[in-house]
Amino acid sequence: MGIYDRNYARDAEVQYSYSDTVLVNFVKTTYKFFAGSLLLAFIGVLVGWQNPQYVMEYRIPLFILEIALIFALGFVQNKPGINLAVFASFAFISGVTLVPLLAFVAVRNPAIIAQALAMTTIIFGIMSLYALKTKRDLGNMGVALFWSAVVICVFALLNAFVFKSPTLQFAIASVVVVIFSLYIAYDTQNIVRGRYDNPIMAAIALYLDVLNIFTALLQILGLSSRD
Repeated sequence: MGIYDRNYARDAEVQYSYSDTVLVNFVKTTYKFFAGSLLLAFIGVLVGWQNPQYVMEYRIPLFILEIALIFALGFVQNKPGINLAVFASFAFISGVTLVPLLAFVAVRNPAIIAQALAMTTIIFGIMSLYALKTKRDLGNMGVALFWSAVVICVFALLNAFVFKSPTLQFAIASVVVVIFSLYIAYDTQNIVRGRYDNPIMAAIALYLDVLNIFTALLQILGLSSRD
């Protein structure tokens, strides 16, 4: 079950019949994969930072590759070994493609990167804790979150190729932070309630939530910087 192919009606109604021990092991495995994805993304950033001219020159092919890998993961999610290779490749490439944005904000104020990382960590902690503590079933949020993400994606594309407005980009990034903060709570609760059947897909969902929040915060802080 990936962020792009979820059955939201099922998510809100069905819970897989895991035993407590199996579910605990599943959650542990999910967060190990999630931590691994963050590490691979960091390595990707380091590699890209050493070769920024190549990243800028091939940024469009890299972006296409990144999108292709996340969709490919949906097709190979149940193929052991292959799914892990695609998962790792996506995390690494997503780190490489972050380099242009990181360079943009670093020129304005290098401290922005640390600030965005700290804010992302805080948001992740707060929303994860909320998902674990709330008695509300967040599965009902799935459809609304999905269509909100689709709408904001359309506006982002329009702004990138048509409007090219920094003000609109600031607004889009702000909405992205809200949407994917809610997604963290939604995905976390689905994980701990056994609504995923594959720890790799559960981990990639969390990784995409964090990645979107981090990049949006970089844009917000970068655009609002006076340096």
